[in-house]
Amino acid sequence: MKASSFFLALFVCLLFTATEGYTADNVTAVDPVAMEKKLFEELNKEIPADRIINVEQFKKIVDDVNTGKKNAYLLDLRSADEFYTFHIEGADNIHAGHVYTIPKKISDVKSELYIYCRTSYRAFYIAHFLKKYGYNNFYVVKGGMVEWLKAGYPVVNQYMGRFVAKYENFDKDYNLDFREKNYRVREFHPN
Repeated sequence: MKASSFFLALFVCLLFTATEGYTADNVTAVDPVAMEKKLFEELNKEIPADRIINVEQFKKIVDDVNTGKKNAYLLDLRSADEFYTFHIEGADNIHAGHVYTIPKKISDVKSELYIYCRTSYRAFYIAHFLKKYGYNNFYVVKGGMVEWLKAGYPVVNQYMGRFVAKYENFDKDYNLDFREKNYRVREFHPN
């Protein structure tokens, strides 16, 4: 009986000691946006400059892949909804959130991979994972689909075939009165 009382008292003391540092008064304010920006910058430093290409360089790669002159993966990292709205002809799609599936789908770490997303933000994150997975022949397309569309390059989808989409700058080109305003969180919705 005395031993169980001793262990109960010891447990309560340890619990009190362990939780003492986590009271609301002792919490240090953290700016998660600043922390994410810092992490993003640190990860980007790990990607060699010669592994970052622009859309003009990428357009040549896309043309070579689609004409059979080059064997490479054009890996669109956007969500399935984004991809099926329109994508670059010949592109493959793995959502950035499913980066862990890339080694299962592309097992040869020597494969030539060109990765892009809407703006290249997700692509830079995924490049870090590819490097950790052992891939050494990957390229990040800087500016992603936004730059592709601004350049006037074609896209495809299952309903319209091949077409050129006009890039619109939501902050400049659309009146705020036409925007949907009653939502809390949407991952890719313009503010």
